[in-house]
Order: sequence, then C-alpha cells, then structure tokens
Amino acid sequence: MKLFTAALLLLAVTLFVPVKVEAQFQTKWLSVGSLHNWYISTGTEREHGLVNRQQFGLRWPAIYQHQDSQAAKGFWIGTKNFTDENGTAFPTKVVHVGPRVSGSGSVFPLEMNMISQFAPPEVYVDGIQSFQLPIDNDEVDPDLPADRMIYNLLNTAIGLQVERKIMQFSNQFHDNYHVSEYTFTNTGNVNENENIELPNQTLEDVYFFFQYRYSVNQSTRYTIGNSTGWGINTMINRRGDGLRPEEPETFRAQYIWHGRYPAFTTYDNLGGPIWSPNTSGGFVTADDTTGRLGAYQFVGHVVLHADTSPDDPTDDPNQPRTMSQMGSDDPLNSGNDPFNLARMAREYDLMTAGRTTRHAYIVEPNGNFTAPTGDPSLGTSGGWSATNGFGPYTIGPGESVKIVLAEAMAGINREASEYIGRMYKQSGGDNNALIAYDVAGVTHELTKNEWVFTGEDSLFQTFNRAIANYQSGYNIPRAPRPPSLFNINGGGDGIYMTWDYDSAEEANVSGFEIYRADTRTDSTYYRVFAGPPSSRSFVDDDSNPVGGPTRGRNYYYYITALGDASANNGGGLTPQVALRSSRYYTQSYDPARLKRPAGEAMSEIVIVPNPYIRNASGDLQLDEAFQDRIAFYEIPGRSRIKIYTELGELIKTIEHSDGSGDAFWDMNTEWRQKVVSGVYIAVIENLDDADPEFGKQVIKKFVVVI
Repeated sequence: MKLFTAALLLLAVTLFVPVKVEAQFQTKWLSVGSLHNWYISTGTEREHGLVNRQQFGLRWPAIYQHQDSQAAKGFWIGTKNFTDENGTAFPTKVVHVGPRVSGSGSVFPLEMNMISQFAPPEVYVDGIQSFQLPIDNDEVDPDLPADRMIYNLLNTAIGLQVERKIMQFSNQFHDNYHVSEYTFTNTGNVNENENIELPNQTLEDVYFFFQYRYSVNQSTRYTIGNSTGWGINTMINRRGDGLRPEEPETFRAQYIWHGRYPAFTTYDNLGGPIWSPNTSGGFVTADDTTGRLGAYQFVGHVVLHADTSPDDPTDDPNQPRTMSQMGSDDPLNSGNDPFNLARMAREYDLMTAGRTTRHAYIVEPNGNFTAPTGDPSLGTSGGWSATNGFGPYTIGPGESVKIVLAEAMAGINREASEYIGRMYKQSGGDNNALIAYDVAGVTHELTKNEWVFTGEDSLFQTFNRAIANYQSGYNIPRAPRPPSLFNINGGGDGIYMTWDYDSAEEANVSGFEIYRADTRTDSTYYRVFAGPPSSRSFVDDDSNPVGGPTRGRNYYYYITALGDASANNGGGLTPQVALRSSRYYTQSYDPARLKRPAGEAMSEIVIVPNPYIRNASGDLQLDEAFQDRIAFYEIPGRSRIKIYTELGELIKTIEHSDGSGDAFWDMNTEWRQKVVSGVYIAVIENLDDADPEFGKQVIKKFVVVI
C-alpha cells in the first residue's frame, strides 16, 4: 500500500506542483493540533503555491476529509521615497508575494526549519509507518514554548529582512489556531547573498499588507456551487475597527463564514447542508445524504501585537491602520511588478485605505446575518478577500518592527453539525424550525442558522485564548507528552497494540486511552481501552466489552495520554480540567485488519515461496517493497519458529503470538546478517495451550537462492 501511496504522491507532485515552487521554495505543514495548514518559505501561502487546487490548507477539524478553507493569501510591503541598489529612485516601492505572484524577484528565502519540543512520535500499522502529512522535523528544542514551530527567514528587495515564527500548541483548548510572529528588520540586504547593498537607507512610510482569501469549505464546493470554491459567497466581518462601538469585543480581527449563494435555491445554504451530494472532485460520497452541515466553520485572524514604532515595542491599538476588503479577482491581484510605478502607486493606495465599511454590512445593511437576502459577491466573479495594512512605520538601518497574528478556525462540533443538518432536512428546509440540541447538559432550541452562528462565539473564544496565550509569554498549561511509539498489528484473533512512553514522563499522566473507528479515518471513534500509566499494551479482541473487530473491516486507532487536572493552572483561559495529548501525534491513517485465522492442523503448515529465488518475479518475493521475505502459513496462533542452517546452526528464532496463521521472516539472522544461498530447516512448535496439538513440533525444509 505504501508503494502505491508513494506513487500517487509522486504523481501528485508531477501533476500539481509548479516546477518553480518545487525547485526554489520549501514547504512544511503544522499538524499537531486540530487545525492543519501548510507554509511556504516565501512568507505567505499564495494561490496554487503547493498544489494546483483552488482550496488547499486551513483544515479544521483536520481529522475529517476535505475541510480545506484557504484559497489564497497575499503579503506585500510598501515604502515611500525608496532608492534601490542601482540608484534608481521610486516614489513608491511595493514588493509582493501572492495572492497569485510567486514572489520571485521580490523575496529571497534564506531558511525554513521545523523545530519540535520533542521528537515527533511514530505510528506503525503492521510494521509500516502511518502518517497523513509529512513532518520533516529539523531540530528538537525542549525549551520551545510551542509544541512545534516553523522558523522562516527571508530577505526582500527593499532591504527588509523578514523573520517569521509560526507556532502551534497541542493543548486541546489551544490547538485550533496558529500564531505567526513577524519581525521586520532593516538590514539593507536586498537579495539572497551576504552583501549589504543598502546599509544606510531609512525606509519611510512602510506598510505591511496582508490579504486573506477564504472559502469554507472544500467538501461542499460542488454540492452548493463550484464558485463557492474560490469564495464567491464568502462573508467578511470584523471586530475592533471602531466602526461599531456598541460591540463588546475589543480585539482587532477579521473573520468569515460560508454565506448565501443566490444561485443555489434548493434550500438555504448557510452552513452548507448536504442533501443531494455532487461527487465531482471526490469531496463527498454518493451516500452522504443525511443533510449534515458541511460548511459550518468560521475562520479568521486576530492581532496579538503590533509595535508602536521601532523605538516603542508597546502594542499599538490603532493597528492595523487599514482594515478593509478587496475584490479577490481585482486586476491588482495579478501580474504584480515591483518596477511598475503606476501600479505600485495604486497598490499602495489599497494598502493605506484605512478602516472602510465592512463587507458584511454592505451585503446585509441591517446585520441580520442569520436570515440573509444579499449577494456576498456584490456582482463580482470572484468574491472578496479581507485585507489588513500595518503602518506607517519609519525603519532606520538595523531597526525592527514586530507584528504578531493568530489564524484560527472554530464552529459547532461535528456531531452537532450532523444532527442539526439532519433535523433541518427532515423539516423540509424550514428556516424557522426550532431544533433542540443539548450543550453541556442544557437543551437549547435554535433554528439551523442560529445554530451555525454559535460558531462565531466559538471563534471569538479562540481569539481570546490566543491573545491570553501570547500575553502569558506562551506559558499556557502543557498537554501531556504523547507516546513516542505506537505499534498496531493485525492478528488472527484481535488487533494488537503496544506503545512506548518515557518513564520520566509517566508521573505526569493518569493513564492512557485508545479510540477506534471502522471503515474510514474520519468516521466516529469510540473508546476501546482505558489503562493506568504503567500500561504499554492492549489487544482489541472479542473480550473487549464494547465488541471486538470484525474480520474483513478496516480499523483506525489513536492513543492519548491523560494528564491530571491538578497540573492545569488555567493559564491562557484554559479550562481547569485534565489535559490530554493530541490525537494527531498518534493517529493511524492506514487500516488495521484481522489477519488469516490460526491454522487448524500442524500438517497444513506451508512455507512460501519455496524455493525462494531473489531474481524471481515480485509475485514470488511476497514483499511489496521488493525486499527479501518468506511466509509461514497455517501456523498456530501462538508458536515458536526456529530456523537452522543445514549444518544445524540456529540463526533465527521467531516468537509468534498475535493469534494469526501467518508469520514472516526478512531473511536476516539474529545478528542482522543476510543469509546466503542454501538449504534451511524450520522447526515450528505449537505454544497454544488451548490447541489439541499444543507442544507438537513440525520440521520443514526450504531453499534460498540469493
């Protein structure tokens, strides 16, 4: 299966990743919490920057497939009265990355490394490493405040060096946002080499401009309408811009949701109910007809800090000076040129536009967002993107400015989205129907759209937690360490699991829990094991009170370490409950299955292939990686296999205990030496005391030609 997966990945790279991106720019994923996203060394995640797909990245909750809600981002830096290294004067100079341009000639990546607080855990299913996304860890730093951080350094053509630190936390109350710390330093280095071309230039009226094109989300794209995939129905709202002083929230943020799509008239599409799935793209299946809400997420970004000036590192509450929106397909979003004076002047005007009327209130002037009547596209073909501009800053040689942002996703939980969507469908799409649902032991009755909009409160809660985390110096309670190794092996009578855990960390946990799902990684998980801190193994079989696995079905597992509530001081607005290690550290993504049952009679044991000939076809080699391996079939579920040379020298002992009728040998001795050609003798002893042939031995010869 891994060979097939690797082939698909290679094909995906070949088909979807632009050669320039692959050759020049690095990408890495942050994926230790419920929010997953990729990042690129150029400083922002532009459209088609990793694969040629409209929606790619910002996945929440990431265990479920096709939750991508990121279409494109842009990052521009503008300055006034700039003179380049050639002596050319620019009244206005703007360098660009995204939302469409790659940044070539504007930015020069120097470094991109992944740093983890501890070595990334490993998960194996039947001996093969199981993962969804590459980790590519470069360094372990036990003092890292976050669980994982991407360190990104780049120069720009105006001599500003950009240091970006992107952090994620696995604490379950802080795992749905990523923090990005930007430090902009006037080094005077305008390219990738070490020479300083502009050592004495002071940068005037500098603006840092961020653009966000969101589209919630990939799973509903073709069911609701293709153009929702590029955000034509995206609704953009804000807090902290001073335009609506009656709002209680004081943070500065922009956020979006899946808004009304006028071309879709079958039922109200807020929340993305899926009644009759359109399977184009493979984002939903034909049997996904319950009516579940597929686009209930709210996504946005919040300012954690913005320096007042290079000389004053206190937070400036008036930043960002620009909080606005622009047409996602605006001509200024394509073909950006850092030498086109007229275009750069227009771009700078966008960057300095100030705090304009909110998109959401242009679409719905009365603010009745749960009963929408307007068109979020406002007549455009591409919808709208949120924009923030920080400035103006004057940055002298060697001076720095720091800006810290958090990007987050939140909403009702998956179970609620399924139930509420199902009830809405059963009502025939009645937008006034009250749907009763229990939250924390209290039953509430709300309409479908009102339930969807409780996700706004969830996002605001996430924003506040991110702010509290930053203000604490990232000193929030740490989740317990996950097991460093999780092995899952299918057997004949059960699925066998073992895990490793650092004994030094054992005092910090109250136990372990294992959860299981069948059929798909994103189906419902049930707890199948709870054990003490000393536990290191579990067999999921028919003795399991919740029921054992069924032959012929695929199973997926994750293990989590449980902390103690007394170790949680509540810092960073963390609820004072027992924390648990993130499932995303120890989640299996490949199926575990029950294997062939134990053999019924010792006389039926066979060795395959026999003879083993290395130059034979792959079919005879048995191993999908084309490595040396032979199989012992129809053996007892518990047995010992001793392998001897023809001269009687014992070279390998295999202890077989998983209850299956299969065992394999990789042709290596106990001393990890590859065997040579010759005749070998296998002595198989039955160790199953419940088997009538307990204690019996059989002797088999086989030939190896290498």
